[in-house]
Amino acid sequence: MADAALRLTTLAEEMLGVPLPVRIRAWDGSESGPPGAPTLIIRNRRALRRLLWKPGEMGLARAWVAGEIDVDGDLYAVLDRLAGFIWERGADAKDPVSLVRDPRMRAAAAAFLRIAGPWPPPAPPAEEVRRRYGALHTKRRDKEAISHHYDVGNDFYGLVLGPSMVYSCAYWEGDAGFSLEDAQRDKLDLICRKLALKEGERLLDVGCGWGSMAIHAAREYGARVTGVTLSREQATYARKRIAEEGLADRIEIRVQDYRDVRDGPYDAISSIGMAEHVGSVRYREYADDLYALLKPGGRLLNHQIARRPERDESQYHIDPFIDAYVFPDGELAPLGRTVATLEEAGFEARDVESIREHYALTLRRWVANLEKHWDEAVRATSPGRARVWRLYMAASAVSFERNRIGVNQILAVKTPETGASGMPWRARAWGV
Repeated sequence: MADAALRLTTLAEEMLGVPLPVRIRAWDGSESGPPGAPTLIIRNRRALRRLLWKPGEMGLARAWVAGEIDVDGDLYAVLDRLAGFIWERGADAKDPVSLVRDPRMRAAAAAFLRIAGPWPPPAPPAEEVRRRYGALHTKRRDKEAISHHYDVGNDFYGLVLGPSMVYSCAYWEGDAGFSLEDAQRDKLDLICRKLALKEGERLLDVGCGWGSMAIHAAREYGARVTGVTLSREQATYARKRIAEEGLADRIEIRVQDYRDVRDGPYDAISSIGMAEHVGSVRYREYADDLYALLKPGGRLLNHQIARRPERDESQYHIDPFIDAYVFPDGELAPLGRTVATLEEAGFEARDVESIREHYALTLRRWVANLEKHWDEAVRATSPGRARVWRLYMAASAVSFERNRIGVNQILAVKTPETGASGMPWRARAWGV
């Protein structure tokens, strides 16, 4: 009799102590769980062995990337329910020690093992980054991490990001009917206005991506732009775009670590979605380097994802799925810590704008692009890589919506000793 789903639901609820928030459909065709709830499909028993070997998020992620689990219906609804179930149960969740000591829990785990099938556990999917060498955030290790994330293929990113080729939070002036391209243009223009860019001024774009910020600043504001990236694929794409725009005399794209830039001073610096790669051990160095590269009175616009602070910051750890599949060695810091570090380096923080909700909508648009072009995306990368990005972006959208993470634009000035910041007296009166 096909009853795997019922057995799994019963065992899971016994082990976890709470009702499952989703419906289960098992490999034998059976279903169990709350009627009408979004459905998690378990296509193969290998997924259970992954969960036994790596309980929680990492086991689920490996099974997802391998195609052993899937979702029937609204992916966001499943992730939203699992977010509250896995991450936000707080003190009511049973700790591993109590589970091991509880005879009923041990019996349930043994029954789960019998359903899962024989060992050994399956090997991790090929898309997983496993071995990394050397200290965190050395130039060599950072270059390898950036290559893993960005050298997936420009064709793939084009399908996901759309014509704007901007891989950071858009700025939605209008409603949900506003186009992604318009919202990304408005974000780039907002940054240029915050930096008060003028004709002929030098802009350093740290982590320049595919060149969109550099092109906008040069074309619309007449800036002379230096963009740096560690991704050769990004640099090749950006240079081609710049040549097609006729802006090669105004923009230089370098494959260069920001720590090696030595041709300041610059009038302004933009760092858009790059500081997440810097890491806590290097963040003060990052702030010091950018401060040194600015002229007195120059402005920095730091656009960066932030996490909620921990009660005990020593307990913070990098998200295992993102670390293994998306951003190797990437770290998020609380907003307050980032502002404090910039101030410690000498900057005067003049404005912080939270655009958390904007990123949730941006990610939903990227997921829609990926799903619309799914077959092309798979051909451009691999089925596993496409599944990584679908899960990563959809889960991130839910995290922004639930305020588990945020994103902020920090405007800081290298204020000279005279105290003349050059900033407008009225907040948000951007421009000259």
